[in-house]
Amino acid sequence: MSPSRLRYLEFPVFIALYLLFDWATYIDSFYGLNITPWNPDPALGLVFWLRHGWRAALPWFVALVGGELLVRGMPAGWTVSLLSSLWLSAGYGLLGAALRRQFGDGGVFDSRDRLFQWVLIVVVGTMINDVGYISVLSAAGLIPAGQWGEAVLRFGIGDMVGVLVSMPLIWMLASAGDRQRLRATVWRAETLAYLALAIGVLDMVFGTIATSEFKHFYFLFLPVIWAAFRQGLFGTALMVFVLQAGIGALVKWNHAVNIAVHELQMLDAVLALVGFSIGIAVDELRKVASELKQTMRLAAAGEMAAALAHELNQPLTALGAYGKACEYLLERGESGEVLKGAIQRMIAESGRAADVVRRLRDFFRTGAMKLEPVDAGQLVSGISQQFFAQLREHGVELVVGEIPPLAILADRLQLELVLRNLLANALEAVQEQPAGARRISLSVQRLDGKRKTGKGGCLQLTVEDSGKGVSAALAARLFEPFVSSKASGLGLGLVLSRAIMEAHGGSLWAEVGEHGIFRMALPLARPIEQDGEQVGYAA
Repeated sequence: MSPSRLRYLEFPVFIALYLLFDWATYIDSFYGLNITPWNPDPALGLVFWLRHGWRAALPWFVALVGGELLVRGMPAGWTVSLLSSLWLSAGYGLLGAALRRQFGDGGVFDSRDRLFQWVLIVVVGTMINDVGYISVLSAAGLIPAGQWGEAVLRFGIGDMVGVLVSMPLIWMLASAGDRQRLRATVWRAETLAYLALAIGVLDMVFGTIATSEFKHFYFLFLPVIWAAFRQGLFGTALMVFVLQAGIGALVKWNHAVNIAVHELQMLDAVLALVGFSIGIAVDELRKVASELKQTMRLAAAGEMAAALAHELNQPLTALGAYGKACEYLLERGESGEVLKGAIQRMIAESGRAADVVRRLRDFFRTGAMKLEPVDAGQLVSGISQQFFAQLREHGVELVVGEIPPLAILADRLQLELVLRNLLANALEAVQEQPAGARRISLSVQRLDGKRKTGKGGCLQLTVEDSGKGVSAALAARLFEPFVSSKASGLGLGLVLSRAIMEAHGGSLWAEVGEHGIFRMALPLARPIEQDGEQVGYAA
């Protein structure tokens, strides 16, 4: 069947569902007319209008006339029923057109701003439409004198609450993408739990209601807030619809015709709007968190690229040197052990380069680490050499203090990435100082006791510079994403560096002062001795 024919099959389905909604919610009517305290059928019509535009006008008119005939038995007669149905069709149509103009055929509940726009359009549109409808019935003599205001209030609130409470869920069910997300969101055991809570609260609040003394209505916020915080807007839409349906069923079951229906309905509308606001806020927060994770992955890729550039520099330089050596040996006619040794070194350096790429990729993708003994002196010396050219270019003095013979069990590449980031930050900070006042110092010391790492002993490495330092306000937020003292910085290098340190069981922090001080601490490796000789390390 073609998509166009399938689309037009929605028209009879819509009419059938509209009549079912009309029949199920025909409760406590006013003078036997279509004036009830809760009217969710216009919500179905508005969703249908958003999908089909003005082509929905005729099916909606047919559904309205069908409701007068099949549900209420045509109490106003054919002429008034046709006129009132025509008025409602035009009024609902204009409301649907306003929603379609504002939101298109989707995106109605994507943000809190759009939610409030939808509420405003629905409230104004339903009230204008209902004033005209009740006026038509009043002019026909179907509403007694003096009852016009009460009829407008009941029908207007019934329409408004019906749309506000029901339209989000109906829209989700009508949209294929939202329908799948709704199923994935609420099709879980937790949903049954808060629905059971809702049923219990409904029974407690309305189970024996016969008057307007619904004093414990606030208990209904419990399942709504639960659904909103756990499942966002999708869980809230299901929850408020179930609550409204339950309230209607209990009121009808208990024949509670003397309650202040409009007060009850307004309370339910407020309940729904509070739930929707929380649900959308939760969805927006999750969306931002997801975007932040994606940004962090991109930042990690940038850091990995910088790390690769530094780490691959040595093996690639060595490969070039060995390649030239091989070329020179071949020109000399060398084909013995010397040439063979040079080729083996080339193979070893290429393997080292591949290992660098693999280990950094595995860490940024899965957090995997390859722990090995790392000598503090070799770590500091290796990174310092990589910065000599930049330090000399900018006239920066690097002072490396005496380094005790300490070792840690860590992933060397990852630690070098952290130390390189700290030195790069220090280099940028001291460039703001005049020539002769640019100084960076590196020091390593052993700390005993449970300082920073929470273990018996740790290695503390300090990077200190003569820059302007870190203020108390900046120090409190320095390791948050997108917080940076650099004009061109993204504020992600320190976040990633701290993540690496914490993955090693260590820590990274900044100290407040007139010049920059960053410290990193890691648990010391425990030497393993056998027959009086050190044979390795343990954590």
